[in-house]
Amino acid sequence: MGVPIQAKGLNAWFGKTQALYDIALDIPPNHATAIIGPSGCGKSTFVRCLNRMHETVPNARVAGSVNIGTVDVYGNGTPAVELRRRVGMVFQKPNPFPTMSIYDNVAAGLRLNGIRNRHKLDESVERSLRQAALWDEVKDSLNTKSGASLSGGQQQRLCIARALAVEPEVMLMDEPASALDPISTSKVEDLIYQLKEHYTIVIVTHNMQQAARVAEFTGFFLMGRLVEFDKTEKIFTTPRDKRTEDYITGRFG
Repeated sequence: MGVPIQAKGLNAWFGKTQALYDIALDIPPNHATAIIGPSGCGKSTFVRCLNRMHETVPNARVAGSVNIGTVDVYGNGTPAVELRRRVGMVFQKPNPFPTMSIYDNVAAGLRLNGIRNRHKLDESVERSLRQAALWDEVKDSLNTKSGASLSGGQQQRLCIARALAVEPEVMLMDEPASALDPISTSKVEDLIYQLKEHYTIVIVTHNMQQAARVAEFTGFFLMGRLVEFDKTEKIFTTPRDKRTEDYITGRFG
C-alpha cells in the first residue's frame, strides 16, 4: 500500500545555485499528486529530492526534512539503495537496459536485492508486467527480445514494470508521457489511474489536461517555490493565488 509523504523546510542547491526554497508539502497516500509549473521552476528537482536522486549530481545538497511513511529520508542511517527500493522512479525518456531481455529488465532490481529463486523471479516478472499492462504484448518474447526492441510506449511501461517489481510504496514519475504518442500516453495515464489504488503516485507534468485527468491533488511550483497546493479541481477552477490562475490560463509558462 502507498504511504504519505511529508516535506518540511526543503531547500536544494546545485553548486551555489539555489533551486528549491522552504518547500512544505503533505502528499496523501494512495492518490496521484501532480506537480505543475513552467520549465525551470523546481518540479523535477523536488521529485528527485524525495528519493535522493540529487546525490548523483556533483555539488548538489539538500536541507530540511522528508518523511516517506515512517522513513526519515535524510536521517542518519537511511541507505539510499533501501530508500530507492521503497520509492520507485520513472523518467521522462524510457531507459530500459538495452542489452538485457524483457525478462531481465524487469528482474534486474530483484536480483540486485539478492533474489535468485527462479520461481519467485518468474512470479514477480509476470505480476509486474501485468500491473504495467504489458504482459499480453510481450509474454511470448520475454527472453528473446531486448527491452530496447519495444516501441517507445512499451519501453516506458517496461520501465514502470521494472520499478514495480521490487514492490515500492511510492512511484515518482517525471513527465512519463511527454515523449510518447497520444495512444501510448493514454495507456500510461490509464495505468497511473489503476496504480494509485496500491501506491502513492507523484507525477511531474507540463500537461495540465493530464494533471486534471489523473491527479486528485496538484501543486503549482514557480521559481523554486511552492505557490499553491490543493485538490486538483480547486486548483484548476478557483485557485487562491493569482499566479496559479495566470499559469493555468496560459498568461505565462
